[in-house]
Amino acid sequence: PEWEKEHNGIALPKTYRGYAVPLGIVGAIELEASPWIEDNLWVLEQEHTDPLFVGTVGDLEPQKPEFAEELARFRKDPLFLGIRCGNIWNRDVSKLVEDPKFIDGLKRLADADMVMDSANPTVGLLQTMVKINDKVPNLRIVIDHLPQLDPTPAEQGAYDAVLKEIHGRPKINAKLSEIDHRSMKARGLAAHKARLDQLMETFGDDRVVFGSDWPNSWGTATPAQIVSIARAYFATRSRAAAEKYFWKNSLNFYKWKKRAKNQPSL
Repeated sequence: PEWEKEHNGIALPKTYRGYAVPLGIVGAIELEASPWIEDNLWVLEQEHTDPLFVGTVGDLEPQKPEFAEELARFRKDPLFLGIRCGNIWNRDVSKLVEDPKFIDGLKRLADADMVMDSANPTVGLLQTMVKINDKVPNLRIVIDHLPQLDPTPAEQGAYDAVLKEIHGRPKINAKLSEIDHRSMKARGLAAHKARLDQLMETFGDDRVVFGSDWPNSWGTATPAQIVSIARAYFATRSRAAAEKYFWKNSLNFYKWKKRAKNQPSL
């Protein structure tokens, strides 16, 4: 509510720039549009006004008959990097994975060398990502907000088992975002380290990437707090691992193109 009151509930590039640049962030990928198809266009138009933004992951529905046409339309813009599929907008990806039309759409996405981000992780969603990987093995998948998934005691066995399965699937990656999440009562690195260690053991240095979940995270932590926890954790690991997490792996996952001189390149 505090953030929404200050910014009228709209996260515009200039608003993000005000928070991000002082933290040393030089490039960002916006995630998701609303179910309204032209919202993808609106996001792209906003991003073209500011080179801080190197891309967006939009909202298209692979199972819809118009998906092929919509994908062909939006991929013409180099800032359109992929789509988000998951537990969002009253969609259930665990059911969609059994739809041949949905899988056909994801195959088109993979053939276009684009990425699929998931949404709102559950143990069931992780299991569904494994099924998608079986059916579309060349699709790059990024599981969003994985640190905020707190399995119940009844789910812990299934959670550990699916992470073990994902460990051997190099096309399934993780966004270690929403670290300081709503369900955590404690704050600081100590509250998160065990979970992050488990995820790093699962995915390794080459399959993780930074994310803030801003402005959705505002009710729990400010951008500065989110970045400081991520930095504190990777200060316990090698400099090479930190660089992969904070920017190098994003190039492999999203295939973004540099738009500003201060943005890094390999």
